[in-house]
Amino acid sequence: MGECLKDSWDDERDPLAALRGGDREPFEQFVRSEAATLLRFFQRHGALLGEAEDLAQEVFLKLYRSAPTYRAQSRFSSYVLRVARNAWIDHRRRRAVRMEGPSLDEATDGNASLLELLPGSDPEVSRGAERLEERERVQAALAHLPESHSVVIELALVQQRPYARISELLGIPVGTVKSRIFHALRRLREILSEEQPP
Repeated sequence: MGECLKDSWDDERDPLAALRGGDREPFEQFVRSEAATLLRFFQRHGALLGEAEDLAQEVFLKLYRSAPTYRAQSRFSSYVLRVARNAWIDHRRRRAVRMEGPSLDEATDGNASLLELLPGSDPEVSRGAERLEERERVQAALAHLPESHSVVIELALVQQRPYARISELLGIPVGTVKSRIFHALRRLREILSEEQPP
């Protein structure tokens, strides 16, 4: 996820196990250290900055509330990834029901409105707008993939994790990882080619 959680959360004392035992410091340190990682995770999945902040807070709250019943059965980073993925799935479902989006003059990331991002006469601005448009097309296409496929794309292509690590994180065989990546890339190509004007 994002730049990926530090492996030290698995090697050192588990923050949720410590919290369950009454020691809040490891969990507070985890929140301070990994907030930006969660933000990047959600933004790479297509969330706007405000949405990503809300989702990161939701993940931390879910983790905190799960402490009393938490039992470390796998790596802590794998558990956090599952919670974050589930939060993103729930968010996508809620967003699909609402089907709302920002207006053209409403800020999309706290800095610029969509109108301000439209290409102007400056060639450099136009190239930047084209790159932004291409990125948005890919993110929109990713949103059409099943969550099982978009997650492996995030881990393999964005985070550049090796197949064996993805297999471990998701609890699936390496062959399944490869198959999902193959099918996800094929579907992405289909979606993007369907969007091209004839």
